[in-house]
Amino acid sequence: MGKNPREMLNEFMGGLQVVSKSNGEQVGAFMNLLGAAYKPNAVDVKTKELISVGIAAYNRCEYCIVFHVYKALEAGATPEEIMEAAMVAVAFGGGPSMAYTVTLVKDSIEEFRKDFNK
Repeated sequence: MGKNPREMLNEFMGGLQVVSKSNGEQVGAFMNLLGAAYKPNAVDVKTKELISVGIAAYNRCEYCIVFHVYKALEAGATPEEIMEAAMVAVAFGGGPSMAYTVTLVKDSIEEFRKDFNK
């Protein structure tokens, strides 16, 4: 395992808290946008999180990958569904998306699945 997904998730969440002390308006606006985007509507939260995993793998955003793999598992996605969503990103992103899928997406699933008994 290269990077530790749990440490990355904790670093991201802790960073949000620290930065919100000095830039609370901007962090709050971003969090409100997320809340609106992930509110279940025509598309459920699990599906939105699977879409997010694919986008994160395509964009090679490491913190996005660990966050959305965690949230996808939390929303009820299976490891197989998460990996399949990431593989869709590979169809668009080629080798770089494959590299992140077979490393950080895989490692994040392995790390967080035990939190949700998957």
